[in-house]
Parts: sequence; structure tokens; C-alpha cells
Amino acid sequence: MKKIRQNLYFKKIGRIISILVGLELIAVSVSMFFEPHKIAAGGATGIAILVKELFNIQLSLTLLGFNIIMWILTMIFLDKMKAAKITFGSIVLPIFLAITPDTLVIKDPLLSDIIGSILFGLGLSIIYRLGSSAGGTTVPPMILNKYFHIRNANSLFVIDGIVCLGNIFVSGWEQFFLAILSVGISTIVLNYVQTGFDKKLVVYIMSENHLDEIKTQLTDVIETGSTIFDVRGGHSNESKEMLMLVADTQNYGTMLDIIFQIDQDAFILADSIAEVHNGSL
Repeated sequence: MKKIRQNLYFKKIGRIISILVGLELIAVSVSMFFEPHKIAAGGATGIAILVKELFNIQLSLTLLGFNIIMWILTMIFLDKMKAAKITFGSIVLPIFLAITPDTLVIKDPLLSDIIGSILFGLGLSIIYRLGSSAGGTTVPPMILNKYFHIRNANSLFVIDGIVCLGNIFVSGWEQFFLAILSVGISTIVLNYVQTGFDKKLVVYIMSENHLDEIKTQLTDVIETGSTIFDVRGGHSNESKEMLMLVADTQNYGTMLDIIFQIDQDAFILADSIAEVHNGSL
């Protein structure tokens, strides 16, 4: 029991440290890569950059004030659980912004934008994967979804777009296009880290008379497990078998060659999947 408690304790400490690392990555991307080039790349940090350019207010103060307002709105319109989820990040991120120096690391705006976007996406993916949040502009989409059934992704896209448009009036067209690029890069990094870089394919195969031979050949060559389902044709109403297996994307061409060598008329359906955990099918 004592060992279990120790493991849970270290796991909790590790989770907190990971969230702190994620928040600091966001702070570094904003302070050292975005703000020096006046790039407001969406979100609450983007709003803070716009405010600093207009009124010379510190990023950390604007972000803290904005996050406090969002926390209050969460308590009013959502629930205490969601408020608790965003509390830690809403407080710590402004602190990290305050202690992270506003240093021009890279003079080239485009290169700075790309590197900053990668760091920003990595930071977000870490805290999202651990079930935490940095608060900010993630709150309004949740409220809109609850009361007006608007998808979170759609409303967040609109909010980020409005912030990016602010670059035109505050800093110029160059910063606007860099902000758009940043949102795209950060989203790609976030999606890949969230779901893993090692993409897999789930492949479904049906063959009238050669399914066992196909299964044997694929198992030997690809070295992957498989599962056979009993299915029924929607048109013919006949009972059939379907083979399902998970394989690396680079093996897909080899799989097709093996299948079509055995049965030119085999039915094949393939789809990309994000992650596979444990077991042999």
C-alpha cells in the first residue's frame, strides 16, 4: 500500500512538472519569439501582445486580468470543475510571462515565427494531454457550445481569426500573415503531438475464398496480429468474414501487393488511426 501511495505521489509530481514545462514553453514562445516581432498569433497571449503595442501594458498583467475575467465567466456560466481545471494555468502562465525575459532571440521574423509556433504547439499539447488548460480564449467557446450548441473548434477559429486581424491595425500586414502562419503551424504540432507521430493504419479486408491465405501471408510478412469478424452483406444479406489488422503506414504498399497477388477481387478498406495501445489483435 505504501509503495502504491509513493507511486501515485511521484506520478502527481511528474504531472505538475510536465504542466509547468508546457506553460513555460508557451511563455518562451510568446516572450522571445512572438512579442519581439509584434506577432499576435491568436488566443489570450495574442490579445496581450496587441494590448502591449497599443497601451504599453505588460503582457503578464493583461493576460492575468483576462484570465481572471474568463475564470469568473466559467464559474457563472459553466461549473466549478471546469473553473478548477483552468485555475492553475490561468495563474501560472502570467507568472511565467513576467519572469521570462522579452529577448529578441532571432532577428528574422519568419524564422522566429516558425520556431515560436512549434514551441507554442508543444506547450499546448503537453498541458492538454495532461487534462489541464491555460484558460484564456478556450472559455468562450465552451460557453457558446453549452448555450448555443456551436462547436468549440468553430468559435475558437473565429476568435483566433479576430485576434490575427488585429495585427493589421496594430502592427501591419506582415504581422497578420505571420500570425496566420503561426496558428496553422501550432495547430499541426498540437495535433501530431496529441495523437502521436507514429501513425497507424487499420485495414479491413474481405475475400470470397482466400481470406485465410491472405491472413497467413500478412501475418508472416508484416508480423502483426489480426482479428476476424463475422459480417453480413447489406445487399446480398449473405454471412461473410472480414479481416481487420493494424499496421504501420510504410507497410501498406507491401500489404496491397500481397493481397492482390492472392485475390485480385479482394475488398480493402483502410483508415488512418492516431494511437494503438497494448495487445495483439
